[in-house]
Amino acid sequence: MRNTVFVLISIVVAAALYGVALALRSDYLMFAGYTVLQFVVLATAWNILGGYTGYVNFGSAAFFAVGAYTSVFFHKALPLPVPVLIVVAAVLCGLLGLAMGWLTLRLRGAFFSIATLALAVVLQTVVVNWHYVGGSRGAYIIKPVAGPIPGLSYIDYLVLVMLALAVLAIATARAIERSRLGLGFAAIRDDELAAEANGVPTLRLKLIATTISGAFMGMAGAPFPYYIGYVEPASAFGLPYAVNAIAMPMIGGTTTWVGPLIGAVLLGSLQQIATVTISSAVNLLIVGLLLVGFVIVAPNGIVGLWRKLFGRDRKGAAP
Repeated sequence: MRNTVFVLISIVVAAALYGVALALRSDYLMFAGYTVLQFVVLATAWNILGGYTGYVNFGSAAFFAVGAYTSVFFHKALPLPVPVLIVVAAVLCGLLGLAMGWLTLRLRGAFFSIATLALAVVLQTVVVNWHYVGGSRGAYIIKPVAGPIPGLSYIDYLVLVMLALAVLAIATARAIERSRLGLGFAAIRDDELAAEANGVPTLRLKLIATTISGAFMGMAGAPFPYYIGYVEPASAFGLPYAVNAIAMPMIGGTTTWVGPLIGAVLLGSLQQIATVTISSAVNLLIVGLLLVGFVIVAPNGIVGLWRKLFGRDRKGAAP
């Protein structure tokens, strides 16, 4: 019941924000909003595996790129509506996450992280040599001027789609956190050996985490070619996606669903402002400086800092 209420409130808030954005009639606001929402989905997806279970995934860009190139492939082979492409990308990237988990989750710590990075390198090599989807030259996607919803441009439509994905990702992460599945993830994160000794099916839970995380990362990437109009391996597999997917949850807080949301909105907005006022080249510098600062000042992120400063007061005020 509480999850249903949360979803309804999230939809109302999302609809209000979208209505304000439409009323302002700013093309830049729509482009920037799409990017921030894209990072909300990507950061939330990463946190399901990296934050809830404690397995750091350096291959986020690989899942994002597979979702993007799924759209490129079907755009050439069999043009499909964007929502259908998102579902297809979710299935493919979910299966990819399952396969990655089956092959690598017996590794722990840095060994698992290196294996996920190797996956990204292998997939990028495949795409670079796959001429049907453009190879190293990339591929152009000619998007329609008007969206399928009357009165909305195609960019406005893509923002609406990404907003719906953000609500879905956040609601899913919150539901997982408050479920028995989330308790199992937390047990793995706190002490995997102790969890195994107490009968927690750790391998099965980790496979579920990699599948869900991979599916949402692919969903975030599926509309990307239509948003940007052009996609190439260097951009789709780019370092910004891998770095931001990790930095945003860590800055916001990795043990709760709200952490990636806060981190994505904060970092995404700062990067968009820097792109307009300075240069997009400083985006990773901003991420690096903030990440170092938060590791020193607030290693548990903004949410952890808030709990540290105000948690005791709330407990003391409680009847």
